[in-house]
Amino acid sequence: MNAISTDATLSSATPTSRDYARVAEAITYIIARRAETPSLDALAGHVGLSPFHFQRVFKRWAGVSPKQFMSYITVEHAKAALERSAPVLDAAFDAGLSSGSRLHDAFVNVHAMTPGEYKTQGRDLVIHHGVHDTAFGPALILTTDRGICGMDFIASNGVDEALARAQQHWSLSRFVGDQKATGAIVAHMLDPKAPRSLLMRGTNFQIQVWSALLRVPAGAIVSYGDIAGVIGQPDATRAVGTALGANTIGYLVPCHRVLRATGLFKNYRWGAARRYAMLGWEAASQA
Repeated sequence: MNAISTDATLSSATPTSRDYARVAEAITYIIARRAETPSLDALAGHVGLSPFHFQRVFKRWAGVSPKQFMSYITVEHAKAALERSAPVLDAAFDAGLSSGSRLHDAFVNVHAMTPGEYKTQGRDLVIHHGVHDTAFGPALILTTDRGICGMDFIASNGVDEALARAQQHWSLSRFVGDQKATGAIVAHMLDPKAPRSLLMRGTNFQIQVWSALLRVPAGAIVSYGDIAGVIGQPDATRAVGTALGANTIGYLVPCHRVLRATGLFKNYRWGAARRYAMLGWEAASQA
């Protein structure tokens, strides 16, 4: 059992976080009425805006129009991306964490805790925490001197529950409220040139899965089987799914980029709409 500390970078552009609630509501509406292909007027009316204002809000957040965005969150788009996943992963792994987007390169550095350090459950860590409105909704951010150790997306009334989950995961650590420290993380959350350190606790297998995720470029979609294959355990697709569900650092460790081979967007711990938002925004930013 190990923990890892790694540097990583994320995709470019900075969507306006205050628009996320309306965008997420529109995405939920789009998902529910996918077969109808909702019009701009229908989407705007659903969120209580004029078509002109809604188009501006949506494009300010996503960088593209609602119609263009819808093309990125279809099952057909996901399936096409999955068909391209093998070459994407081959390029990333063969180049030693590098890919065509040069997402990680030398910024990724994995360190494993010893079994003894894992057993102490972070006894010597001081964890600074704060709640912030991110590009993908409110999130509880956790950070230490050794790196970011948590990003838990939450409902507006779920702060206490999210903090309780974090305290259970790091049961022997000392928690200190620190909006300044965590705010700095959110400010550079989507900056592709901002290296960052991540600190995670998990089993050996979970560490392998999460390390593999850090090599998947923004805008790419891979399958459970792809991840199982690149960590050398092709029959462990179900265990990969379990490891994805155990990830405690949302978005930064991009479990949202892993789908079933069918291309469906289900079973994401922070909700299907948020996964659609993340994948759609990444696809638009890479187009």
